[in-house]
Amino acid sequence: MIFQKMKGRKNPYAKRLKKQGTIRMEVDIIEYFKKLADETGIPYQNLINLYLRECVQSHRKPTIKWAP
Repeated sequence: MIFQKMKGRKNPYAKRLKKQGTIRMEVDIIEYFKKLADETGIPYQNLINLYLRECVQSHRKPTIKWAP
């Protein structure tokens, strides 16, 4: 009964949790994560975010090889 009397409210921290951005990725990368999404049932954008989060937490840096 108490919950019926309570009013809902928006999460005041929601804007800090995620921020929308635009990033250009090659088609094969998106296809890879979409296939993985089909296998796991997790949306592909969430999978990309999880992977990038793991990179941040482990301080992983990309290997960059310049053409001679």
